Amino acid sequence: MKQGQFVLSRIYKCNRWKRHSFVAALGILLVATVVMGRPLLHLAKTAWSDTEAREPPPKGFMNDASRMNLTEVREVWPVPNDDEAAETQLTQLFQRAGEEGLRISIAGARHSMGGHSLVPGGIVIDMTPFNKLELDEERDLLHVQAGAKWSDVIPYLDQRGKSVAIMQSNNSFTVGGSISVNCHGWQYGRPPISSSVESFRLMLADGTIVDCSRTENKKLFSLALGGYGLFGVILDVDLRVVPNERYHLKQSVVPVEEALSTFDQMTAESNVAMTYARMSIIPDRFLQEVIISVLYRDSSPVELLPKLKEPGLAKIRRSLFRGSTDSDYGKKLRWDAETKLQPRLRQRYYSRNQLLNEGVEVFENRSADYTDILHEYFVPRAGLVQFVEDLRTIVPRHKQDLLNVTIRKIDTDEDTFLRYADQPLFAFVMLFHQPRTEDGDTQMEDMTVELIDAALQAGGRYYLPYRLHATTEQFHSAYPQAKQFFTLKKVYDPRELFQNQFYRKYNPLPESVKQDD
Repeated sequence: MKQGQFVLSRIYKCNRWKRHSFVAALGILLVATVVMGRPLLHLAKTAWSDTEAREPPPKGFMNDASRMNLTEVREVWPVPNDDEAAETQLTQLFQRAGEEGLRISIAGARHSMGGHSLVPGGIVIDMTPFNKLELDEERDLLHVQAGAKWSDVIPYLDQRGKSVAIMQSNNSFTVGGSISVNCHGWQYGRPPISSSVESFRLMLADGTIVDCSRTENKKLFSLALGGYGLFGVILDVDLRVVPNERYHLKQSVVPVEEALSTFDQMTAESNVAMTYARMSIIPDRFLQEVIISVLYRDSSPVELLPKLKEPGLAKIRRSLFRGSTDSDYGKKLRWDAETKLQPRLRQRYYSRNQLLNEGVEVFENRSADYTDILHEYFVPRAGLVQFVEDLRTIVPRHKQDLLNVTIRKIDTDEDTFLRYADQPLFAFVMLFHQPRTEDGDTQMEDMTVELIDAALQAGGRYYLPYRLHATTEQFHSAYPQAKQFFTLKKVYDPRELFQNQFYRKYNPLPESVKQDD
């Protein structure tokens, strides 16, 4: 009996342990469901409601990346891929446009947002077929036709151990478009892209082709770089290239008050290659925290360079990003992922080309009813504190949906006429989500005017490729050289053949400027 009681007792205890284990496991599962359920549900809902592609504009119309500039055009004219055919047919096109009283705009990937590649009722030259590449390895110069996209350039250079010296943080743009807006990137200690341009060929309004460099046609060189296609068609460019290198990443998450001192400490080393920072947009910590990212050159041999490949987890990263629109919870989830989860998952080393080889398509807004609008403001170090304080006040007051604030550092631009970087500056790149309606655009314009005033008061200025919301007075205050820029445009293009919506808005000089004549 005693042995039987002992066995029964053991069975009871074993079953009790199993019951306790089951209850504990069930509890862990319930906690995990509570903890993970909402994030997973939020991401699943975002992915489910996401669309695969943007709706194209109707026939006879074109738009740009803002999808707020639907413009009826007379004709879209693709440039032939062959050099000789392109030059001959462009000349004929210019003559025909002059005879018919038409204006011409120049388009690449059309990622500007203010109608810079569009002229109503005009001819749009599509440069994207014009995309040949040739590398001069001895001189480290890439000869590239203006319609080539960086997504073509980077793999081409990667196979030859080279990389782009300066470009945007995405590869979706054309080379001609990038130098026409004088873009900048997160390459540390570098001016905008104009500093990496050795020379280019420019076709003027009369069909003449001129070579432009720092020693030949210097004035046109400075005008067409950052000239928004108003001086002629940039045919091809000689760009300086650099070695493809292996980098390792270090990040710090700090209160905004410690951001500058932390940035100085992290960039004190001589092997800094790229830098950027991102600010928190969570409402209860709005612009109060900063992720500072610094990429350092690694001295490892070439054979250890990571292979060029598409960035991983694109669908999850897209859902995290798109899930932050109109959602305080989504913004917090994304910030937590960026500060707590991604540091554990990211790879240890990157090649330079890997970092540059991602398209805007990963995160772009595809909704028919909403769009994402970029802003960018350049502020000197002395004005940073005041500008950030103004951002904290202005953006919430206008109730605009801010999705992202990235900060980059830019050195002085010595090359372009309509320059924004007349001194070392910090660039605040901001992305807003807004309805694609007239009222939505008006509300965005009201806020933009205030933000531009804040940048000007901080000793800075704003970037020109985005929505044309700046007043004419603000434009000329930010770019006092604009009056001479437009005067010289009429010298080189007296018939004003090359036009766009940017030119049409800001070329008429305000009375305050006219009185200075």
